[in-house]
Amino acid sequence: MTKADQADPPEVPFMQLNSIEQAEALGLPIPCRAFDPEVFFAETPADVEYAKSLCGTCPVKEACLAGALERREPWGVWGGELFVQGVVVARKRPRGRPRKTEVMA
Repeated sequence: MTKADQADPPEVPFMQLNSIEQAEALGLPIPCRAFDPEVFFAETPADVEYAKSLCGTCPVKEACLAGALERREPWGVWGGELFVQGVVVARKRPRGRPRKTEVMA
């Protein structure tokens, strides 16, 4: 074996990856492929935040978000953002009516 044969594979800049296939070919973990897909379409606010946190380490996060925006995904977590009716929203509200009065903390 020569020194060239032992060299590490070339590093791909994090932002260059634009498809899941590229990331998988490099052996990079893709959270939406490693976890149950239902996690990314959760109902509870806590589960949605968990799904968003999983996207934080994804090598195709930016491409995923761009694609979801382009497609106007109706709902779910895409690229670390929550979509509701095709629009990115900051947080998922819990079910039920909001309180009429503030609660003492």
